Amino acid sequence: MMQEDEDLAISSQPGLPAVVARKTFFEALRERLPRGALHILGALASVGLFALAASILANVLSTISFADVVEAVKGTSAGQIFAALLFTALSYVALTGYDISALRQIRCSAPYRVVALASFASYAIAFNLGFPIVTGAAVRYWIYARVRMTALQVANVTVITGVTFWLGMTAVIGFTLVKAAEPLAGLDHLPVAMHMAAGVLVLAGVAGYCAWVALEPRRIRLRGHVLELPGPGSTLAQLAVGAADLCAAAAALYVLLPAGVDLNFMAFLAVYVFACILGVISHAPGGIGVFEATMLNALPGASQGSVLAALLLFRVLYYFVPFIVALAVLGADEGRRRWDALREAVARIIENRAS
Repeated sequence: MMQEDEDLAISSQPGLPAVVARKTFFEALRERLPRGALHILGALASVGLFALAASILANVLSTISFADVVEAVKGTSAGQIFAALLFTALSYVALTGYDISALRQIRCSAPYRVVALASFASYAIAFNLGFPIVTGAAVRYWIYARVRMTALQVANVTVITGVTFWLGMTAVIGFTLVKAAEPLAGLDHLPVAMHMAAGVLVLAGVAGYCAWVALEPRRIRLRGHVLELPGPGSTLAQLAVGAADLCAAAAALYVLLPAGVDLNFMAFLAVYVFACILGVISHAPGGIGVFEATMLNALPGASQGSVLAALLLFRVLYYFVPFIVALAVLGADEGRRRWDALREAVARIIENRAS
């Protein structure tokens, strides 16, 4: 579940001149700063976050016995693993909705099998290799080029799926802050009212965005290219798809947790999404290290060895297994395409000789 922020210029006018003319705060800031300063600051912040998480994780691991982790892994039931695989599959199915929504927005169509392959392979590979803007777009282009999609259209799909990801993330974190304010207050020792107020503000922001795109067509300028944002219907669909993906992914980890974790699913979902956000900000592949450090420090009521075992199993089932399956499917699909092309070439040669 991972995307990079871009500097955007936003306009509600239907014409290009208005889009090009309007500057955002970030563009004005970029003009005042030395060239490349924002990228350097962003990279330093990511490195700092990763270093902090690595330090926390190292301290936690120093107190955990490897034998305890092995025992906890062995103690995980087949039912738990099956349930985790089921929720993993549901999450990746929901991820295909990201691409479907994006294709509708740019008015392109493709068979669902092509969409499913492009979505599954791009996310499975990007989650493990990192840099989703590059790796995910490259895999998508390789597959969508078969249905005559251009590089620009694939870039648009990548941007829109990123919007879907963050919309779902924002909506889920806002809802869980309100719904699970009391158990979350028990974790971070902040007032319940503060969690509820923060959740209401986040949800108000999401509602405001939905209202904003509903009033009239909105466009963004991304590195000189103008892209129309999804309207109200598509935005609501994006929210639903994003929320479904996150809930299924979180459930895949939740069913692996030891019995001693005293946290209901709604509160756990808030912790999970927060850990995912930190992982995305760190730019580590799959948020590795940052995600684990956050979860180990947040989950109460069980030994950290057993929680680490659950996290390791989740890393294998949700990230590594789909990655291997994606490589195998892509290899088999490419082999089938080349075999079909060879058969057609041989058939044409035979036909020409016969005539």
